[in-house]
Amino acid sequence: MNVAVTMFNGGRGAASIARGMLVTPGVDLSLVVNGYDNGHSTGALRRYLPGMLGPSDFRKNLLLHLDPADPAQAALATVLEHRLPAGTTPAGLTEVIEAVAARRGRFAALPEEASALVAAHLRAFARRLAAAPQGFDLADCALGNLVFAGAYLRLGRDFNAAVDACARAFGSPVRLLNVTNGENAFLVALRRDGTLLADEADIVAPRDQRRPQATITDLFLLREPVGGRRRAELEASPPEWARDDLLEERAEVTPNPRALEAIRNADLIVYGPGTPHSSLLPSYLTPGVADAVARSRAAAKVFVVNTRDDHDSRGLSAPDLVDRTLAYLGDPGNRRRLVTHVLSHQGPDADAGAEATPGVPTVPHGVLGRGEWAGARWLTADLEDPGHPGAHHGRRTAEALLAIRHEAALAGAR
Repeated sequence: MNVAVTMFNGGRGAASIARGMLVTPGVDLSLVVNGYDNGHSTGALRRYLPGMLGPSDFRKNLLLHLDPADPAQAALATVLEHRLPAGTTPAGLTEVIEAVAARRGRFAALPEEASALVAAHLRAFARRLAAAPQGFDLADCALGNLVFAGAYLRLGRDFNAAVDACARAFGSPVRLLNVTNGENAFLVALRRDGTLLADEADIVAPRDQRRPQATITDLFLLREPVGGRRRAELEASPPEWARDDLLEERAEVTPNPRALEAIRNADLIVYGPGTPHSSLLPSYLTPGVADAVARSRAAAKVFVVNTRDDHDSRGLSAPDLVDRTLAYLGDPGNRRRLVTHVLSHQGPDADAGAEATPGVPTVPHGVLGRGEWAGARWLTADLEDPGHPGAHHGRRTAEALLAIRHEAALAGAR
């Protein structure tokens, strides 16, 4: 009998775990992702096509199953990750599209059906660019993002339909789901000192988060991006006033029914690792998500602690990160049992002081000793990939998660 696993995910933070699940027999994997990315070329694309969410994290998740040793799959990965060089013109993009369609050069090994679908999506974007060439620079743009943009245009500006179309084109075995119905929204954050982080790119930018005043305290999904003048007004206000103003400007987003279904029907729910304030916590703001988790048949709902700090989470301990997840789910006391287990890395040679390793979210001695936090069991295992420090070992972490689910299912059946 297959195990349905639903994981809240970003772009790369939980990629190794997702790959570990994909190579585990009997696992059906759903990934729930948000589209608030607006960094660099993704942000430029969102400004060029008003109303479209950011495709980059969805694009990255289409790479999970692609084996670089397989020529056809490597060619698919090339389409997703190829960056257009500086000076690329609309005519230059057309040349790339024709190479995809004819399966020439770096695209020679593309499967025929995939090349036709990808080329059709790219041509739709190229037509838009020919009609309105001003306002978008192709330099350093990921070709895969333009595939998403073209699918979005072809499918009546339906972002979720574009995600489905791209998953089909690239043969993804993952059920890749936007957490919302595709409403456009812009992510901003407030720090304790009143500084406004005006977009997702600002939230994840390097900064010293170890100072208490630099800690992010609030996230908001807004109807419109925050311009320079508005940013200055908000930062000149006391933080509590700015918070109230931002609450008045919130976007109305609705949950993707398919995402809620995947959560409710999961045997295992995983709150994946990653950049919390951009990739993960905003998904939990979606109306209906917490209720779906509460009503899920999942025997285990597991929070996976990062093996390394991200820029936006420095200064926050591992229990702090669990608490933030529960707070954004609207259940700060975990009374609804939205998190049943926490899984963190502890190497085989760790001793009682090893949890304080610099750059790693701290797990206090008392938490490890009790094996519990906020009503959830706290478990440790050797989860880090020795070949990629800071990343989870996909197979071992997937095995640990499935073992937690198996044990919880047996306990519930008694």
